Amino acid sequence: MPFMDFLKGQFIDVIEWTDDTRDTMVYRFERYGHEIKYGAKLTVREGQVAVFIHEGQLADIFTPGLYMLETNNMPIMTNLQHWDHGFASPFKSEIYFVNTNRFTDLKWGTKNPIMLRDPEFGPTRIRAFGTYTVKVADAGRFMTEVVGTDGEFTTDEVTFQIRNIIVQQFSQVVAGSGIPVLDMAANTGEFGKLVAGRISETIEQYGLTLPELYIENISLPPAVEDALDRRTSMGVVGDLNRYTQFQTAEAMRAAADAPGGSGMGAGLGMGMGMAMAGQFAQGLGGQQAQPHQAAHAAPPPPPVEHVWHIAENGQTKGPFSKADLGRMAASGELTRQTFVWTQGQDGWKTADEVQELAQLFTVMPPPPPPPA
Repeated sequence: MPFMDFLKGQFIDVIEWTDDTRDTMVYRFERYGHEIKYGAKLTVREGQVAVFIHEGQLADIFTPGLYMLETNNMPIMTNLQHWDHGFASPFKSEIYFVNTNRFTDLKWGTKNPIMLRDPEFGPTRIRAFGTYTVKVADAGRFMTEVVGTDGEFTTDEVTFQIRNIIVQQFSQVVAGSGIPVLDMAANTGEFGKLVAGRISETIEQYGLTLPELYIENISLPPAVEDALDRRTSMGVVGDLNRYTQFQTAEAMRAAADAPGGSGMGAGLGMGMGMAMAGQFAQGLGGQQAQPHQAAHAAPPPPPVEHVWHIAENGQTKGPFSKADLGRMAASGELTRQTFVWTQGQDGWKTADEVQELAQLFTVMPPPPPPPA
């Protein structure tokens, strides 16, 4: 083997790049002095393209494959510079590997609320967020318009600008759609496709494309969401009467859970609930108190008075009221040992065994003292 052929075999240049990251879009292959030997092997894998920059100009783009860097397969380089085909004649060029795979799960969201006119709620504000996918479609344009001489270009350096474009296009699409806010969740797929198409037209000048855009959530301001929740609760309850009961129970629960004494809180909550229920019932019944009149509660029903039967010598007498029995006790016709019965009592009992009648004998004066 000739000595020169041996040296050439030992110093053949191998140019390749394997990416172990998830966010590197462009990587510059480093060589001291950017010197690449004639006859070097260039390996471009699937999902990559290699961009040659010679003397500050884009010289050539290599798609996936294995290349020997010689004049017969580098026609553009041949026109730019002539060199000897010997070992001692390397050429100076920069090689950038551009990742053409899709970069997924990139986040976007609205920093400030979007103003729109909703047909049901009127002027309102919404927020939205989601994910998107970006891909290098034209490596040459991407290098010249965005990357420049950056030796390691990541997604973080371009996603900020893309997010701003997404929010701008999303705002225009949503505000001009005329779709009610409550129906937007059913149209997020169509929104995503429409926004992605408009954004791709914008970022095409950068050599990029946006294959996918997903809208994960569209939300209303907290105050509007609270009002909507209350309205939903009324719809579930069905009518005002049940809604009043629901509100009363909620007030009682909140008062009972309040710090500072569970008993006091429970009583306060119950009082509030009863007051609310009374107000709603009065309004529903059509009774409207005059300003100078105070609302009076209905008096409680009178207690039910018992009537009594007496058993003497195997016979029953009655019925007698308690007042009748009092007069009989005063005259001696009713004694402590007289058997009595009333409705609800468990069998016959002596008068002194019934607490209600035993009081009749305690007020009787004692027998008079014997004469002196």
